[in-house]
Amino acid sequence: MSDGRRPRRVAESIRGYLANAFVSELGDPHLAALVITRVDLPPDLGLARIHVRLMIGDDDERERRSAMRSLSRATGRLRRGLGPHLRLKRIPELRFEYDTGHEALDRVAALLGEIESEREEHAGGSPDPDDDAKDAAKADGDGP
Repeated sequence: MSDGRRPRRVAESIRGYLANAFVSELGDPHLAALVITRVDLPPDLGLARIHVRLMIGDDDERERRSAMRSLSRATGRLRRGLGPHLRLKRIPELRFEYDTGHEALDRVAALLGEIESEREEHAGGSPDPDDDAKDAAKADGDGP
């Protein structure tokens, strides 16, 4: 019956309200530096998982912990403020999680770099000119 539009719509409303509240309503500088990267909401609208990142100081673990503590203290107030904004019978529980997606991407890039350097070492460090010809032929559709 539901194609998932309602959870997406409610998630976007939550995101908009929280982004505004972080900057204007709460007055906490730790929260003003947060960016909401994603809001996940199941079809029953019971639990909103809000993924956040710091705009500045993202690489400092102490700043992250401090921001997450501030969020934890403000969760009840945010949820109460969200009620009139959403106009739902039951307001979703808010669970904040620090988004480490960029760190995972950096780690994957580093691993791929290591793999490439190992390949070059095993190949003798010099690429085979025939490989370039084979790659060009494959790109043109002439190769196997």
